[in-house]
Amino acid sequence: MKKLAIVITLFITVLGVRAQAVNNRGTALPLPPDVLEIKDNVHSFGKIPQGRPATCTFEIVNTGSIALKLDNVQASCGCTTPVWSREAIEPGATATIQVGYNAYSQGPFTKTVTIVYNTNRTKTLTISGEVYTVPATSAPENASVQLLKQIN
Repeated sequence: MKKLAIVITLFITVLGVRAQAVNNRGTALPLPPDVLEIKDNVHSFGKIPQGRPATCTFEIVNTGSIALKLDNVQASCGCTTPVWSREAIEPGATATIQVGYNAYSQGPFTKTVTIVYNTNRTKTLTISGEVYTVPATSAPENASVQLLKQIN
């Protein structure tokens, strides 16, 4: 039974590879031009305090001639949250993807967000920064104040 399953899987894989779009000479057709342009696909938050969420906005443009739909926008981990419109982006129109980072863990970070569009095309956004620990008090304790209180 296992051998039959393996043979069927291999057969389907071979058919899938052979089913690529080809011209009449048997060579693969070129991919259509990329229609999603990202104005800036990298954002650095710099230093952010621990426990304070940070957000940034990425701007995307449909440079194609037909409406573009974002199939999915997926973050690399749960600490990063993308928010985007499920509506189609008309040709020449601009849309935004807002990316939030929860800043829970201390230290440097680099996270990615993958955009899936036109069924199988992808683009990647990257956010980075460094989370620092916020002091427990707003200012360090001043020992001189205590000394002055004792003298008076």
